[in-house]
Amino acid sequence: MTFIAASMVGQKEISLFNGKNLEGWEEYGQEKWYVEDGLLICESGPKEEYGYLATEEKYKDFVLELDFKQVSNGNSGVFFRSSLNGTKISGWQVEVAPPGNDTGGIYESYGRGWMKKIPERKEDILNMGEWNHMKIRVKGDKVTTWLNGKRMMSLSDDKIGKANGKIALQIHSGGGIKVMWKNIHLTML
Repeated sequence: MTFIAASMVGQKEISLFNGKNLEGWEEYGQEKWYVEDGLLICESGPKEEYGYLATEEKYKDFVLELDFKQVSNGNSGVFFRSSLNGTKISGWQVEVAPPGNDTGGIYESYGRGWMKKIPERKEDILNMGEWNHMKIRVKGDKVTTWLNGKRMMSLSDDKIGKANGKIALQIHSGGGIKVMWKNIHLTML
């Protein structure tokens, strides 16, 4: 479903999740991804490995907004400008994790590791077990993240600036994880 956002005249807003099925997404791994009561849900599968749900399309410059609720454990993330080969993902992740684990920070998968963690004083912005709103702005070589209306961090990086790729949701290995997602909207910049 594509429509023009009234508040962003000239910019195209895309709903990445239709609330009915996984149309527009591709599954990587054997973890569980499904839709129930209009929510996108990810859960650990029997192998308790990494799993990803990635957009079919690639996105370069955008603002991505979404809501997530960590039902149990909640170790997940939102990847951008990423590529996948099975369950090996290359790219950058905005962390979604239990309290004290840098939700809103940036991690480079199969690369440099942590690019930028959030300040300790911002760890209480995450509402574990409740709905949280995340906003991610990626433009050129700059990434900025917000959680529940509070800016978490900003980072400029040449390697990010040169990349292009998919947006992907993650379920971390280890088992016992369940995260719900809704209102996944992207505005092209």
